[in-house]
Formats: sequence, structure tokens, C-alpha cells
Amino acid sequence: MSTVTLYRPVGTAELKLIEASGWKEFPPRLPEQPIFYPVTNQAYAAQIARDWNAVHNDDKRGYVTRFNVSAAFLADYDRKVVGGKEHEEYWIPAEELSLFNAAIEGQIEVVETFVGYEATPEKTNETHA
Repeated sequence: MSTVTLYRPVGTAELKLIEASGWKEFPPRLPEQPIFYPVTNQAYAAQIARDWNAVHNDDKRGYVTRFNVSAAFLADYDRKVVGGKEHEEYWIPAEELSLFNAAIEGQIEVVETFVGYEATPEKTNETHA
């Protein structure tokens, strides 16, 4: 089956919930979060993790996750460009997140960690088997 590699910037709280799922799914959205937005490239995810999560979260940490999703599932969604051409993401309605999670093939892995403002990324290649 064909897959698409996507990325998701997350904070520590969301990362703990991903870990609790066995590295298989993203947690439900909060009421004020109507969409789940995985991004299409690691550089964009790193920008968010570094410039938002590692600055605004209480623990000053941001993580970039990488995962594969069924291409057939994603075919029903349009890519959205939300800034420059590198700011490309999918918008998955919150009520469809369980379907998205079911379309993840393999495990979610952490590929970069940012600590504190203007932090240098820690490159990782973690697998969680």
C-alpha cells in the first residue's frame, strides 16, 4: 500500500499522549481546536516546534514527529498552503481524527527535539517498538 510521510510539531503534553497510545495515534483535539493539521515537510514542522512550542510551552520543549499515512486516505483531503510555499499542511476535521489515526501505518517517531528559545535541534532517529 502506498503511503505519504507527514510531520507534526507537538509539545510535551501531546507527546506523552502519543507515547501512551503505543506511538500509534494522535490524541483527540480540544474543543477549541476544530482541525488537526499534519504538515508535509520536516522543515515546516521544525519551524513550528522551535518557534512556538519551545518558546511558549511551560517546559520550553518542542518535538517534530514523523509518520506514514495511507495515500488512499489522504486523497480525500486537499493540501493547504498557509504562508510560503513550504507551509503546506492537511486539514483534518477534529471529528475525523480517529479515521486519520486508523490510516497511520507503522509508528509515530520523534525526529527532532527543540529545547528553549533559539535552541539547536537535537536530531534523533527514534523508533518505538
